[in-house]
Amino acid sequence: MTTQAELAFFSGYLDILPLYEAFRDRMLSIEPDTVLKVQKTQIGFYNRHLYACVSFMLRRTGGFTLTIGLPYRLDSGRVVVASEPYPGRWTHHIRIECSDQLDDELFLWLAEAADWADSKR
Repeated sequence: MTTQAELAFFSGYLDILPLYEAFRDRMLSIEPDTVLKVQKTQIGFYNRHLYACVSFMLRRTGGFTLTIGLPYRLDSGRVVVASEPYPGRWTHHIRIECSDQLDDELFLWLAEAADWADSKR
């Protein structure tokens, strides 16, 4: 169920809300202990630590930006921007513009990001 905070985050972008809801619902079915933290510029997905977030950082015509943290650089054309803010920590920005992009490959990366975040001290 979409919270008031999520609705406020998507204010002005309600056309994207169903895509986000499909993403969020599948993510929570895979990682049910995830806590969502809605902030001004992003929605964070946390277990012990942040492992992914949704934002409008790379806003184009539609969709949202999904950011995933992993201990290595993803070798995929789906990654729009990848950076290593510190050794052994890669941040990947992926554009999500349609439900076809919510596929098994994406959720395997997310499950790995969640496992990696959960393993940190």
